[in-house]
Amino acid sequence: MIEDEARKWLEQNFDVPRETWEKLEAFVAFLKAEATEQNLISASTLDQIWVRHIVDSAQLLTFAPFEPGQWIDLGAGAGFPGIVVALLSDWKVVLVESRAKRIDYLNRAIAYLGLEGPAQVAGMSVERVETQNYDVISARAFAPLPKLLNLSARFSTDKTKWLLPKGRNAVNELEEARKAWDLDFSVQPSVTDPEAGILVGTVRGTNIRPVSGTNAGAAAKGRRKR
Repeated sequence: MIEDEARKWLEQNFDVPRETWEKLEAFVAFLKAEATEQNLISASTLDQIWVRHIVDSAQLLTFAPFEPGQWIDLGAGAGFPGIVVALLSDWKVVLVESRAKRIDYLNRAIAYLGLEGPAQVAGMSVERVETQNYDVISARAFAPLPKLLNLSARFSTDKTKWLLPKGRNAVNELEEARKAWDLDFSVQPSVTDPEAGILVGTVRGTNIRPVSGTNAGAAAKGRRKR
C-alpha cells in the first residue's frame, strides 16, 4: 500500500466528510511539525504517515463494536490509534500516556483539532488510571501481550473488545499469553502489512494460572465481574 492507496482505502471504508478530511490533513501536518522537536514516530515513516499510521489506526474501527461507546487507548504516544479513532467515529476516547512531552503534544493536538469532547488525555501511567469498564481497549506498540493483560485487564469485562496491532509477532505473543489467560482472540491480517497481525477478541474472565512475582497483584486486579 502506498499513500494514495491509503487515502482511497479510507474513502472506500469510511464515510469521511470534507471537514474530517481537512482535520486528518491538519493532524498529519501538525505531527510532522512536532516531529522536528521530539521523536514521535520513526523517521523512516514520516513519508508514509497515511499508510503506516493513519490507515494502520483506522482499520481498528472495522473490528470495533457497531455501537460507539467508551474506548481506552493505552500508551497513546503520537496519537495512534486514539486521535484517528476520535476523528473518524463517535467513540469517546481516553488516551493514556505517561511521558510529559507526549502528554503536552497530545493535549495540544486535541485542542488544535477541536476534539476536546471526543478525546481526552489521561496523563499518567496505566497503573494510576482509575479503574472502570471500557467497551474497547487498544494498544499499539505498548507492551507484550502478557504484560499488557496484567496491567489493563481491570478495564475489561467479558464483552470488552481488545484491538491490539502486534506486527509480525502477533502469533507468538498470543501463544505466550494463553499460558496464563483464557482468551477468545483471533489474529487478523493488517491491511497495511499482510505479514503483520492484529489481535482481536475478548478476555473470558479470570486468568488460568496464578502469575508469580510482582505481577500477581496486577493479575488479581484483572479478575472481572460478569
